[in-house]
Amino acid sequence: MASLLEAPSIATYRHGDFDPARLAVLKGGATVTACIPARDEAATIGAIVGTIRRELGAKGAGLVDEILVVDDASSDGTGRVARREGATVIAGPGYGKGQAMGLACRRADIVVFLDGDVANFGAHFVTGLLGPLLTSPQTVLVKGAYERPVAGDPNGGGRVTELVAKPLLSLLFPELSGVSQPLAGETALRRRVLEDLELAPGYGVEIGLLIDVAERYGADAVAQVDLGVRLHRNRPLKELSSQAREVMQAALVRVRPAAP
Repeated sequence: MASLLEAPSIATYRHGDFDPARLAVLKGGATVTACIPARDEAATIGAIVGTIRRELGAKGAGLVDEILVVDDASSDGTGRVARREGATVIAGPGYGKGQAMGLACRRADIVVFLDGDVANFGAHFVTGLLGPLLTSPQTVLVKGAYERPVAGDPNGGGRVTELVAKPLLSLLFPELSGVSQPLAGETALRRRVLEDLELAPGYGVEIGLLIDVAERYGADAVAQVDLGVRLHRNRPLKELSSQAREVMQAALVRVRPAAP
């Protein structure tokens, strides 16, 4: 992922930079919640929760204290599967990702948000995101970065990211133009961020959070981690228009008027 290395303004790491045993030492007495907002992800949520519990929970590396699944009005048994694998399951609001993520506020010192539809999930998704927060005190937000292959094209995924989010950041918030995956659901942050900032509703939550963190703490408080390849469900084009609209809205309402 050479493009990540061409963005010197954003601290960039690789997931292999962080050893779980070393992170457990650095964690000390801090608490970590892995939060997965999910709607109708029964096919993948079990493997994700089980991997975190076995490899990173109390009987593994000891990095994750709680696995929280916010079941956002699923109709396929997502919550039941997650609970069976050892997650704490709470009901989401049923009307948006941002609102579901907001339910994780104040549950731990560090919250790692993960998407529930990843088919090739590995523990390195969590350790990679935790790494910069545990090794760099100035870092408050970490974004995942990855390749999203579709139909043999290694960069075929992320249509809203490439056509909406990244052009918006480049034009309106250039200090964040080096963020490879601004809409990544794989995000880790310190609790004070959740306490200080109001999360945008719906699909605008990721870009809104990114912009707000840079505004409040500075762009140098943002880091990104190359997580490798991410395989997940790709939505048909007709389902992406509402997501694109919410992303645009979250970015545009955060534009400051030009000084007179």
